[in-house]
Amino acid sequence: MKPATFTYHRPADLEEAVKLLDEYGSEGKIIAGGQSFIPILNMRMSEPGCLIDINQIEELKSVRLEDDVIKIGALTTQRELERHELIKKHIPLLAEGVPFIGHVQTRNRGTVGGSVAHADPSAELPLCFLALDAEIVIDSIDGKRTTSINDFFITYLTTELMPEEILTEIHVPLNQPNGYAFEEFSRRHGDFALVAAACLLSVDDDGIIENARIVLGGVEAVPLLAEEAMEYLEGKSLTENVLEQAVELAVVDADPDSDLHASKEYRLHLTKVMARKALLKAYDRGLRKEG
Repeated sequence: MKPATFTYHRPADLEEAVKLLDEYGSEGKIIAGGQSFIPILNMRMSEPGCLIDINQIEELKSVRLEDDVIKIGALTTQRELERHELIKKHIPLLAEGVPFIGHVQTRNRGTVGGSVAHADPSAELPLCFLALDAEIVIDSIDGKRTTSINDFFITYLTTELMPEEILTEIHVPLNQPNGYAFEEFSRRHGDFALVAAACLLSVDDDGIIENARIVLGGVEAVPLLAEEAMEYLEGKSLTENVLEQAVELAVVDADPDSDLHASKEYRLHLTKVMARKALLKAYDRGLRKEG
């Protein structure tokens, strides 16, 4: 199929982009890398009146360290994120998770902001940024606002972004726990994950978990923060009994759908396997102060 007719604008800067968004409202749609949106257009699942191509906006293409925060521009490609030295040094969870996204060819085009704004519950970047407790910077004609990623995802493919708003940056605080791991299961490398798990653990010299963040993908309409498991782990060493209980608590709120790729029961089984692997790897790295 081919997309429905639309008008096309290519703003030179952010100011022009937000003016166009304000002018067109719900009829205006942002396009960047197009890895998710172009198929949606071609299948006419979306028929916007106007496409706003933001690829010329250079101010949205950066990864920089400011005030103990890594600031990632929305137009940074997934491949740039994967190879960036600041990410490798300060946010190894991201460096580990990004290679699971599609293939090199798609990562060369796909953008960080596009993946987060698209909000696929199985996508790697939303999981990682939720684990990292990131903040989302949003711009509109009324100015800039910042929101916690904990509040950003609403339901399947839906975020709190309003039609006249644009995601411009993602902020990740430094001093992340040095116990980290990203695990996922897909039928073939590059396929969408059936389930995935991202984990961050801060472990003291005695092997006690001081804090934990565990995020699961593919098991709910949004990336799932496993809060009961996180609370349970704090103040404990990761013995076999503690690990098994944490894994069970991690999936308490998981309610995946059955589809042609996997049944609900199989997804839940895989989720426990991925959560277990992520916890063990993150704990081992935390003990060895690897990060």
